[in-house]
Amino acid sequence: MPDVEPGPSARQVELLEAAYTYVLANGLADLSLRPLATAIGSSPRVLMFLWGSKDGLIGALLRRAREDELRFLARLDRADGAAPADLARSVELVWSWLADAEHRPLLRLWAESYARSLVEPEGPWAGFARATVADWLDVLATAQPALERDGADGPARRTLALAVLRGALLDLLATDDEPRVTGAVALQLNLLRAPR
Repeated sequence: MPDVEPGPSARQVELLEAAYTYVLANGLADLSLRPLATAIGSSPRVLMFLWGSKDGLIGALLRRAREDELRFLARLDRADGAAPADLARSVELVWSWLADAEHRPLLRLWAESYARSLVEPEGPWAGFARATVADWLDVLATAQPALERDGADGPARRTLALAVLRGALLDLLATDDEPRVTGAVALQLNLLRAPR
């Protein structure tokens, strides 16, 4: 019988969810185990036992944040009861989710983690930015009709759409000026919808 690694205990899942709520409010930049453990009703020793190290816990928190992102991406193709008709519709749905103030804590955590993975490519951040680019490009590719997706400019069109979304998100996180940034995204949508 093959060895099966046991899943996380109920307590580990509970602590991870509490830690995730904590980092959504406080970020990861200056994460210290003692204040985190106090805030979530645990101890640094228990956190070290469960995740092996602070980096192990950060890695688990990044995977947890990515689960939220992937859950949204999986729902994207079912929005409005049907798959998005085209790349512009997909961008519109993504922006609607990104612009929702309810998602700002997750998106701030995403921005922090993305930047850290660029300047600290080793450890718990390793590959985070690259993985999120791939996740989003995959979603945008599925929104393109086959002829566009597989055509010569298909990758460039979805890369441009992703660049606009990512830049708009960073601007929104910096300024909270949702009407101005949404106007810029709307302009990009008009360009995507224009006949070629």
